[in-house]
Amino acid sequence: QVQLAESGGGLIQDGGSLRLSCVASGPAALMKDWAWYRQAPGKERELVAEILSNGLIEYSDSVKGRFSITISRDVPGATLFLQMNDLGPDDTAVYYCFARRWGDDKMLWGQGTEVTVSS
Repeated sequence: QVQLAESGGGLIQDGGSLRLSCVASGPAALMKDWAWYRQAPGKERELVAEILSNGLIEYSDSVKGRFSITISRDVPGATLFLQMNDLGPDDTAVYYCFARRWGDDKMLWGQGTEVTVSS
């Protein structure tokens, strides 16, 4: 069973940078897709960036050019990263790590890490 645990959130000033980490403990090879989502206060959860099983990396338009998603394969586990640059108040949200499993497409979520950007 894979479990996800995020870290790296915090309070940052407008224009600053943060790097989020998500440690996937367990057999990470069971998971095919990886992603970061975020949920701002009063808004729905939205996709920020993803790494798909075919190697494709995609970003939402709002973060393209500022954020970078990477994954480190630390067999048997893995660590998913989100480098966030040029942060603005609109990036304030709880950021969630996400993974989807091969076979049954079961979705796993981390507990979230809060990012607050002050203007």
